[in-house]
Formats: sequence, structure tokens, C-alpha cells
Amino acid sequence: MGYRKLGRRPDHRRSLFRNLVTSALRHERLLTTEAKAKEIRTPLEHMITLAKRGDLHARRQALAFLFDEDVVTKLFVAIGPRYAARAGGYTRIVRLGPRRGDAAPMCIIELV
Repeated sequence: MGYRKLGRRPDHRRSLFRNLVTSALRHERLLTTEAKAKEIRTPLEHMITLAKRGDLHARRQALAFLFDEDVVTKLFVAIGPRYAARAGGYTRIVRLGPRRGDAAPMCIIELV
């Protein structure tokens, strides 16, 4: 089945995912469309797994993906240790209903 292309070129799609994951980690929740939320769940949980490892290589991998160094610091200092005993499933998607303008299905993706 693959992945959702979301009507974007590969470089734009990767940049969109990086922006969404950075914002989701900064605010610990994010209002977006259902398709985007389902797509960013994987890289978002991967960033938390890197933070749980906590070594220098994991920090550099997170810095290569995320746009903001302050978010990486928050990820490794606050978010990673919070999920130390949890073996995955760090995010929750809550469906909200259709968006008023174009009836796109909206949802909130948040950290558990």
C-alpha cells in the first residue's frame, strides 16, 4: 500500500513532515488533517525512541530531522525520560470531524 503522497513532490512532503513533527513536539499536540496526522505518527514516534536512547548519535539524528535545536533539547530532556518505561504508542489521534471550508477530516495528534 505504501504511503500517502498528499499531492506534493517528495522534497516538499519531507519538509512538511519535518515541520509538523517539530511543531507537534514543541506544543505536544497538533491540529491537522487526518491523513497528515497518520503520516507523521511514524517519524514522531521515531524521534521519541531516539530520545529514549539518549546518546550523542541519537541526538545528532534528531537534529538532522527536526528544525529547531530548542525542540531537540526539550525532546531529550523532558519528553524522552517521560516515556522511558513505555514500549511504544506515544501518540494519540483524536478525530474531530470535517473542516468547515472544504470538509477535510480534521483531528488532533497529541502525545499520550
